[in-house]
Amino acid sequence: MDFKYDVIVIGAGHAGCEAAAAAANLGSKTVLITMDMNKIAQMSCNPAVGGIAKGQIVREIDALGGGMGIVTDKTAIQFRMLNRSKGPAMWSPRAQSDRAKFINEWRGILENTNNLDIWQDFVKQLIIKDGQVQGVISGMDVTFYAKTVVITTGTFLNGLMHIGKTQLRGGRIAEPASYGITEQLKEAGIATDRMKTGTPVRIDGRSVDFSMTEEQIGDFDFHKFSYMNHAPKTLCQLSCWTMYTNEQTHEVLRSGLVDSPLYNGQIQSIGPRYCPSIETKIVTFADKTQHQLFLEPEGETTQEYYLNGFSSSLPLDVQLNALKTIPAFRNVRIYRPGYAIEYDFFDPTQLKHNLESKIVKNLFFAGQVNGTTGYEEAAGQGLIAGINAHINCHGGDEFILNRDQAYIGVLIDDLVTKGVDEPYRMFTSRAEYRILLRQDDADMRLTEMSYKLGLAKQDRFDLLQTKKEEINRISEFAKNYSIKPQYINEGLEKLGTAPLKHGCKLIDLITRPQITLENIAELVPAFKEELDKTSDRKEEILEAVEILIKYEGYIQREKLIADKINRLEHIHIKGKFNYNEIHTLSTEARQKLCKIDPETIAQAGRIPGISPSDINILLVLLGR
Repeated sequence: MDFKYDVIVIGAGHAGCEAAAAAANLGSKTVLITMDMNKIAQMSCNPAVGGIAKGQIVREIDALGGGMGIVTDKTAIQFRMLNRSKGPAMWSPRAQSDRAKFINEWRGILENTNNLDIWQDFVKQLIIKDGQVQGVISGMDVTFYAKTVVITTGTFLNGLMHIGKTQLRGGRIAEPASYGITEQLKEAGIATDRMKTGTPVRIDGRSVDFSMTEEQIGDFDFHKFSYMNHAPKTLCQLSCWTMYTNEQTHEVLRSGLVDSPLYNGQIQSIGPRYCPSIETKIVTFADKTQHQLFLEPEGETTQEYYLNGFSSSLPLDVQLNALKTIPAFRNVRIYRPGYAIEYDFFDPTQLKHNLESKIVKNLFFAGQVNGTTGYEEAAGQGLIAGINAHINCHGGDEFILNRDQAYIGVLIDDLVTKGVDEPYRMFTSRAEYRILLRQDDADMRLTEMSYKLGLAKQDRFDLLQTKKEEINRISEFAKNYSIKPQYINEGLEKLGTAPLKHGCKLIDLITRPQITLENIAELVPAFKEELDKTSDRKEEILEAVEILIKYEGYIQREKLIADKINRLEHIHIKGKFNYNEIHTLSTEARQKLCKIDPETIAQAGRIPGISPSDINILLVLLGR
């Protein structure tokens, strides 16, 4: 039997859910093919969303009209804003979610999305003719024809799990791997390799001595992921718990290294540098006598806990004996051990910035198949792939985010320009324009462009407009309202800041570090009255105003830098050079420019190994 669609999405992980929902919401007839409808948006590793830089990505997904932020808010059992002691460019939201409720919430969204069908099956073959994908054939021998296909298969392509010397074929524990697609894409000329990731032991909370741990309580303020006007924290809020390994723990772990797949040659693939296994930690940081661990709840009612920091592929007995050396776990019982998993990924430099393959037309890739790690990185790619798959079907300009517009733009540009030599994880340090890419203003950056595209709906756009109006109203009042010393100095001294010698505008006081909008409003009744006019999102809006006022100089300076760089983004070079014939370029530059075939001068400058002199040569040849 045959079916016809505009967009086929293979795999219902975090990338697949966003891709399918985006394409369908934009009007494409879409089918999402998944092996198990009960594992849609499964949190394969930690049941947490966000974190350093990752939280910014989730807010961007939400600002664009994606689902991850809303689902996380509705299923959160703890929320924290990380890095509050630093500047707002570093603030990063993070939430623990109820794993089961997260799945149910996403499934409910997808099953009630117009233009979207779900098919429970696996894909065994792509239909590729004349360098263009035309559909897929499922395990049940059902043929799906489509104008575009999005591959979001995560760790399932030729997945192989390791627990000591035991090897299990599968994409996740107790779930089968997928075969055939990698081999077919190799034949089509797409380069592939293997990566490795891992996950920790799952612990029965009834066996934990919590008196030997330190409690980590979440935040209970207004912050959440979604900009939509819904109530956050509807579930019971739970604590996380911290503890440390010790020298005895490390001794037990070292005794098992001979049987570790990471050190006995069993695993040859590329592993993550920034989320290493516990056995990698004790080898790499041999001088450290302890490593911090985080015990995190898997749900509102379950006794299952995730031991963050104890990812491992060591034999079961080694993992268990090592845990028992930690006082909180001396009587520990577990649901299952940690394991490592190897899987296929595809070189992302073979993609365009819209995540379409340069080799097979109308074929898109998103998520871990592009060499990334993390739910948030996957979801961000999935959203962009889904949008562009729709555009490929119905026409229009490619939807591409620049590096000064979004962390998602940084992520995709890094992938397609630099490639990966280890699982890619987003950090704030990867972004040149961190003060422009704050978590508080993702809606100000992205919602209007998504609304014009048709993904962000009217209610979201109206909320943005209201927020802009409120911010402008309060900012203008602060710029124009005059303060006289005799009315304010006593209050300023109580706040620990210097008294005025002469009058000034209110905005000049707000720039002082000791001053907040709320404490200065107590000294200036007219300003308090102005703040009280604010809508029911008062805290969010006041935070935005305060950041814009206090950091205006930094923001403007970074905008100027971004504008200068963006001039190079508009100098297009794709198809204008035969790089092999430009012998004034270095050999490395010729090789890498041929491989990447950059769209612009700016992208060429970001390719590792391309020097400023190489860029100058290209500019001279362009007549610049």
